[in-house]
Amino acid sequence: MCHCAGHAVGHNVPMVDVRYELGCPESARSAAADLYDEAFSQKLSPAIRNETSRRAILSTGLDLSRCIAAFEGGRLIGIAGFHDAGGSLTGGITFGSIRREIGLVRAIRAIAVFALLERNPEPGELLMDGVVVHSDCRGRGIGTGLFAALEDYSRSIGHNQIRLDVVDTNPGARRLYEKLGFVAGKVERTPFLRPIMGFGESTTMVKELR
Repeated sequence: MCHCAGHAVGHNVPMVDVRYELGCPESARSAAADLYDEAFSQKLSPAIRNETSRRAILSTGLDLSRCIAAFEGGRLIGIAGFHDAGGSLTGGITFGSIRREIGLVRAIRAIAVFALLERNPEPGELLMDGVVVHSDCRGRGIGTGLFAALEDYSRSIGHNQIRLDVVDTNPGARRLYEKLGFVAGKVERTPFLRPIMGFGESTTMVKELR
């Protein structure tokens, strides 16, 4: 579900008490699911309308090794999911796991909606799979910290660029990405998605890692 990348992250004041880790521990699995759903419920709800069901599916399906997690003390306050050759943050969400939670007919609809959002990384590229900062921690530099940690990780495994897609209903995220060095490229217009997903256009943005 890489089309979900980029949701309301702040970058004003650097944090000094936040730590960034590759991967999220199992003890924070439920918190990660709640945080992801809080940010992306608008995009996920056309596929899975019930909040309890969505969070249950996320809780069991998130691959917590495929993210950078931000913690303040013991509290999870941010996630930057990614997708590369090793998998993706949302890669464990399968038709079977959805069907077990909401039944066959609704699962077929859900998978069809998710297919509209699916993106795959190119070789040597890290593809974003959702970025979110807790609602009471935005504007404090955590989003920028997540991206910095993500860039460090990308370079460490030899990737030469990071790619994401930002939708037309999230201009704040696009402004942040531009400040972080991402350059806008291809624009995909999908007006048929607006009644379903709430957006009708997405822009691919890429940051080259020097």
